[in-house]
Amino acid sequence: MAGTTIEVDLSVYHERLRGVRLVRRLGQVTKVIGLTIEVVGADAFIGETCDIFLPGDVPPVLAEVVGFKGQTALLMPLGDLQGVRPGCRVKARGQVLTVRVGEHLLGQVLDGLGRPTRGVSVEGLEFSVNNPPPDPLARRRITEVMPTGVRAIDGFLTCGRGQRTGIFAGSGVGKSVLLGMLCRYCASDVNVVALVGERGREVLDFIERDLGSALKRSVVVVATSDQPALVRLRAAFVATAIAEYFRDQGRDVLLLMDSVTRFAYAQREIGLAVGEPPTTRGYTPSVFALLPRLLERAGTSRQGSITGFYTVLVEGDDMQEPVADTVRSILDGHIVLSRELGVRNHFPAIDVLHSASRLFPDITDQEHKVSAGRVRSLLATYDKSEDLVNIGAYVTGSNPMIDLAVEKNPVIVDFLKQDMNEFSAFDDTIARLRELARREELDGPI
Repeated sequence: MAGTTIEVDLSVYHERLRGVRLVRRLGQVTKVIGLTIEVVGADAFIGETCDIFLPGDVPPVLAEVVGFKGQTALLMPLGDLQGVRPGCRVKARGQVLTVRVGEHLLGQVLDGLGRPTRGVSVEGLEFSVNNPPPDPLARRRITEVMPTGVRAIDGFLTCGRGQRTGIFAGSGVGKSVLLGMLCRYCASDVNVVALVGERGREVLDFIERDLGSALKRSVVVVATSDQPALVRLRAAFVATAIAEYFRDQGRDVLLLMDSVTRFAYAQREIGLAVGEPPTTRGYTPSVFALLPRLLERAGTSRQGSITGFYTVLVEGDDMQEPVADTVRSILDGHIVLSRELGVRNHFPAIDVLHSASRLFPDITDQEHKVSAGRVRSLLATYDKSEDLVNIGAYVTGSNPMIDLAVEKNPVIVDFLKQDMNEFSAFDDTIARLRELARREELDGPI
């Protein structure tokens, strides 16, 4: 209408404009020591990504701010440092690292920064890789079983939807094979696999041999051991962010990370480079601050769940080394792979007696708990008396419990052994377990 005045509330726009940096100062490289780049004059914050411009017509080097020394910003590269020299201009992007997420990621192999390795340009929602863990009071309680298709886990170490479990083992004991079985057989909607610090040779082996047909519903994030420490570190956060996106869509996500130990190695490299003091076995304090920030992001939300399996590479099979001890204290359970079982050709080499699921009592029925407890008791009895039996020092009939354990041990071992191409349905696993515990000799209390 003519003469009508329309009042517009501009306060929202004023508020937005206050947060916009209309003028951005360019920094300058002054020194490069190892993988640490010292920059003066950059208007940047911790975690911000920056472009380092090189002489000539070449793409800039991507880097991230990891610390400050006085007025000097300390950057570490997210790519190759070749060509960087004192005097190179540095421009802060004004944002932290993000990853493009969406349904297009299914079946894709990404690098440590979340970019498709085949060089295909994709569109999608930009999602921050540095998200806070869910509010503890907003998490749904874990009440549902997540069937894994692996008898030793489903029977004795039953996992819940949203549970976080560590797989602890030395090198060459079968971690990758077990992860492949979980990818193929687990009752999840989406798999997200993070290969952090892996050998380059093993990546294609894992994708084609271990993952196989499950790649269609999986996203694989790869940062091999030759990548800069910051890329290896970010790969773990990128994979977790992708899992969070699918969880927010109401999916049940299986997140597999191999390995948390190499994630810790990467953060140790970064911490030492920026001047942190080393503590136990050379690990810096930031390593132990970062581990819970990563691991707590998995779990349940109001919409969906992230069930996490994190491998821990224990040095010299020492289950008490610092990273293993810290991770075990954070997670909801641990699966120990035994080199001794592997030597006996017992695969998966899961040491049931030294493994535990903290949620097992809450998500299993009474008969399942009793059956697993009885068979565990037989395993423990045999383990304790095995040496006496083998050298002929035990006289049959001296102890009825030992007699029973010796008699039933071959059947129990057969139950625990499983070929990598063999799928065991959860109901079948529990039925076999109950049959083992329901035999006449086990009817009484053990």
